[in-house]
Amino acid sequence: MLEQKLTLEMIESLCKRRGFVYPSSEIYGGFAAVYDYGPYGVLLANNIKAAWWKAMVQLRQDIVGLDSAIFMHPKTWIASGHVGGFADPMSECKECHSRLRVDHLLEAIDVVADEKMSEDEINALFDAHKSEIHCPKCGNSNFTEAKKFNMLVKSNLGQFTENWNADPSYLRGETCQGIYLNYKNVLNSCRVKVPFGIAQIGKAFRNEITARQFIFRTRELEQMEMQYFVHPDREMEEYERLREYRWNYYRDLGIDMNKLKWHKHENLVFYAKEAYDIEYAFPFGTKELEGIHARGNYDLTQHGTHSGVDMTYLDPKSNEKYIPHIIESSVGVGRSFLMVISDSYREEGEDHDKRVVLKFPKHLAPIKVAVFPLLKNKPELVSRAKEVFQELQKQWMCEFDDNGNVGKRYRRQDEIGTPYCVTVDFDTLTDHAVTVRDRDTMQQERVPLSQLQNYLTAHLSA
Repeated sequence: MLEQKLTLEMIESLCKRRGFVYPSSEIYGGFAAVYDYGPYGVLLANNIKAAWWKAMVQLRQDIVGLDSAIFMHPKTWIASGHVGGFADPMSECKECHSRLRVDHLLEAIDVVADEKMSEDEINALFDAHKSEIHCPKCGNSNFTEAKKFNMLVKSNLGQFTENWNADPSYLRGETCQGIYLNYKNVLNSCRVKVPFGIAQIGKAFRNEITARQFIFRTRELEQMEMQYFVHPDREMEEYERLREYRWNYYRDLGIDMNKLKWHKHENLVFYAKEAYDIEYAFPFGTKELEGIHARGNYDLTQHGTHSGVDMTYLDPKSNEKYIPHIIESSVGVGRSFLMVISDSYREEGEDHDKRVVLKFPKHLAPIKVAVFPLLKNKPELVSRAKEVFQELQKQWMCEFDDNGNVGKRYRRQDEIGTPYCVTVDFDTLTDHAVTVRDRDTMQQERVPLSQLQNYLTAHLSA
């Protein structure tokens, strides 16, 4: 039998059916490009964030953590360039009035519209290819001129005139600005010296014109970012070290490295020295997963200029003064989540023996162990199974399941990626052992209860 090609629709179906991801506000018809993470989804997302935090903070003596506020002083976004330049090119279909991103329309016909193009340059490119472009909703090719649309989400926080255009505040468009604003606080309150980094996981908000591809591009997103402050002369040396470190992270995470590749940015913003993306082969194409950038001293210089605060660093050994340069790593939780599910998804067997299984790296699996009584109508089995479950859940995220026959329970656990299932049967009452079934091999092994925790510890860490 030919292997079925994985599609985004298959992933969306599984995520909804098995409690990983739901459309937000679904009872009201949903809210475009916003999603809720269900019971298994939040566990998987938390495990992904924990893996990133361990690699970027716990295992690094030169990086500290931060959790900055979602709201920042409005001048932050003027200094960063977001108020003036955080924009995507938008056009409207004159037939069905759908609002569309012009760079996405061009991308669909394999024409690249660089994000740094001016409005005139975008329109020239758009006009040259309009005959080849069709509205994805109605199929017509009748579009308005492209206009730049700012993606910052405005708020009336602290503003009581009900005039949102007067002194607006913003939901943050990216998490890194909170790191730049706290650079001096961290420097003055912690025992850090250049080179050092600040890492953060947090929500960001973007008023995307056309959000698409499930959780790949959303209006409310969560970022995992690290900004590393370095001596200007060592920027590119540290940049290459960071690139290697982040590439190896995905190998250690358990991702298929054949699905990852580097993509170098050809057209850089004026202050950047170099920029690479790590791309992953998603079911809908090879797309950006993580950005790694050498940003120079632009960010600290801008905030120093707009705030009047001196951002220079005094080297305690050489007494040299300079504004540190920054290299960054930025990756979305949603994109990492989608990568992990795509990488783990398998359909095995045929006909009635066919199973869908998520072969997660074990440390990322939402549920590590499921415990079953062989029969739910036998109190002695249920009682013993609950004793086993309560003991195991002290150490791992576990699930108790007594609904349906054991075969169906195995299939349910396969679909959420549980590495091990433990069944308590009648023999358990006399031999004090249980049957442990492996998710990946489907092999079963009899394990004494006295050795069960050690067995699972060894296999879950393998």
